[in-house]
Amino acid sequence: MATITFDTLKFTRRLKESGLPEQQAEAIADAFRDAQSEADLATRQDLEVAVRTLESNLVRWIIAAGFLQTVLIAALLLKLIK
Repeated sequence: MATITFDTLKFTRRLKESGLPEQQAEAIADAFRDAQSEADLATRQDLEVAVRTLESNLVRWIIAAGFLQTVLIAALLLKLIK
């Protein structure tokens, strides 16, 4: 997974502008940064790779099911002809 940057200074300034004391704003920003660094977040690229993998697996299953269906129909027709 990719590392996502977090601007703690901007976050702290926004908290202070909303009325929080500086010490509390800094503590919240630090806690948020720590929580975010521990999280295993997926990026857009990670999701795109996962979707492509799922799509290719789905196509394989559809082709396999179609082939199996064709074989079963052919076998039933041969059984009926005999």
